[in-house]
Amino acid sequence: MRIYLINLGRRPDRLAAMTARAEGLGLVLERVEAVDATAVEPDALTRWFEDGGPLGEIPRGDKACLLSHRLAWQKFLASGEAHAAFLEDDVVLSRGATEILTNDSWIPAGASVVKLEHYGPKGQRVLLSGLSAAADGFQLGRMLSRHTGAAAYILSRAAAKLLLHQTRFDLPVDHLLFNPNNSVLFARLAPLQLLPAIARQEQFVGAKSDIEGTRRPLRALSATYVRRELVRFGYDLKLLPRQTGALLTGARFIAVRMAP
Repeated sequence: MRIYLINLGRRPDRLAAMTARAEGLGLVLERVEAVDATAVEPDALTRWFEDGGPLGEIPRGDKACLLSHRLAWQKFLASGEAHAAFLEDDVVLSRGATEILTNDSWIPAGASVVKLEHYGPKGQRVLLSGLSAAADGFQLGRMLSRHTGAAAYILSRAAAKLLLHQTRFDLPVDHLLFNPNNSVLFARLAPLQLLPAIARQEQFVGAKSDIEGTRRPLRALSATYVRRELVRFGYDLKLLPRQTGALLTGARFIAVRMAP
């Protein structure tokens, strides 16, 4: 299984760090040069995105991030392989990554997306159903609640084709893949969560994302910010009946943790 590393040309330090981490785990990375939000022509971004979306305006950095992932999806489809893993260059991998990323025999037939990451606060709880054994010491569960972050995941060919078929986007890449509240593709992708996770973004262990600066203006306290947060809360509420039904039929909120 190929592992695609999305890396900005102006961050050779991150490429070197990720290469060293991968070599220590016996992994080989295939670099994909990321779209640089500070250098790309505005039209090259805007033509791929709606003016607004369920979460409001998408920051410039998040637009460039999604198009960077899209370049990696294209490389994957050209490879002819059944599955591929996608990593951002600010991710920390556990020792368990070796078993997970060196083969795809543990991935269930028909699985489209596997989230490998623990995103958010420690003990982030995600509603999962149908827990089953995966690789030795790991489990998989069908995601039924939001667990964003797109620093580490696996796609099948069918999932990559579906994503590449989209000509306009109204969400950042992590919400597109892992947010049932407002992603119209979520149900079709039916993402699975790996337990325990094998990846964690550095922003949760020290460093900050390169695209954080492009988000600050949209997060400043204002009428627009308050309106956007109320809309997000409304989407959360709309999902409650479905989640309650899932809980009644065996789904559970499970804390996602990082593997050793």
